[in-house]
Amino acid sequence: MKVRKAVFPVAGLGTRFLPATKAMAKEMLPIVDKPLIQYAVEEAYASGITQIIFVTGAGKQAIENHFDHSCELEHMLMARGKDSELKAIHSLIPDSGSIIYTRQNQPLGLGHAIWCARNIVGNEPFAVLLADDLIKAEKPVLKQMIEKFDELQSSIVSVVEVAEKDTSKYGILDADPLVDSVTKIRGLVEKPQPTEAPSNLAIIGRYILTPEIFDILEGKEVGAGGEIQITDAMARLLKTQSIYGYRYQGTRFDCGNKAGFQMANLSFSMDRPDMREQLMPFIHDLIQMK
Repeated sequence: MKVRKAVFPVAGLGTRFLPATKAMAKEMLPIVDKPLIQYAVEEAYASGITQIIFVTGAGKQAIENHFDHSCELEHMLMARGKDSELKAIHSLIPDSGSIIYTRQNQPLGLGHAIWCARNIVGNEPFAVLLADDLIKAEKPVLKQMIEKFDELQSSIVSVVEVAEKDTSKYGILDADPLVDSVTKIRGLVEKPQPTEAPSNLAIIGRYILTPEIFDILEGKEVGAGGEIQITDAMARLLKTQSIYGYRYQGTRFDCGNKAGFQMANLSFSMDRPDMREQLMPFIHDLIQMK
């Protein structure tokens, strides 16, 4: 079984970034000069994914427009001889049919969003990427995971160690100790309180799932927060197949919160030699002032 398709749940309202997200999709918030969603899509393509499935909601037209031609803009860039900019926006345009859009017409949670892609995914394993989790890595994290999936042929989720006080923000694993960055999962708990958490290994926004998950999600069982949770569905999937956690190699930025978003902007800016030269004196002065 090969992983060829990737699901991107992008129907969320982005309320933590209001008022910035009042009229724009949170996935279009820029890290330096590229929107969050573009980093995630580039990771998918660099990992061998051939079909992108966006699960969208109301007000997400900007995402569709971003990955499509803009004739007026392209003609303007061509007329002004802005070849590098023209090349940059042309690189966003995939082959016809390699991006598909479907709607999540009710905000019923991540599990429900994934279920909405069932008819497009079909009977094959697939990836799920959450654009809020931006990960800087030499080898794309999804590619790392696909290599493990090719070896294990079972569902696999990316995990990270979190502070004990933060377990209530994540799906948490009950699992064997990590061996060569892989652990076999015994159980999963969605957003447990620190005193009830079975470990500090938390699932973040990269999954590879087998199609059997859709049969479980079909039941639309409601979990934490009154939503259909993918963590709960995976816990039930454990009764019939193995699921593994994978501790990826890379640096994660949680762009679902404002501090993480700013950290990502600073880190990616410092990777640009021209920007680094200007930013270093500014950062030094700012620290001195504080």
